[in-house]
Amino acid sequence: MEHPEDIVLGRDGLIIELGGRRGLLLPQVATEWGFDRATFLAEVSRKAGLPPDAWQLPAARLWSFQAEVFAEGEEGE
Repeated sequence: MEHPEDIVLGRDGLIIELGGRRGLLLPQVATEWGFDRATFLAEVSRKAGLPPDAWQLPAARLWSFQAEVFAEGEEGE
């Protein structure tokens, strides 16, 4: 990911990789927990077992992705 400021909360999920550790947060996590962008980035770092500012390190690799989210019991199934 070139620019973390391009992350759209609720649309983008995040993956971080650094030093053999990886963390992933689904797109809906940010909206369900009321995260702002900085918190979302910090929490994906923590999910990987890294310090909250690890996403800013030059060696950190950060990807965004979009997902189709389905819920059980929706009408029309």
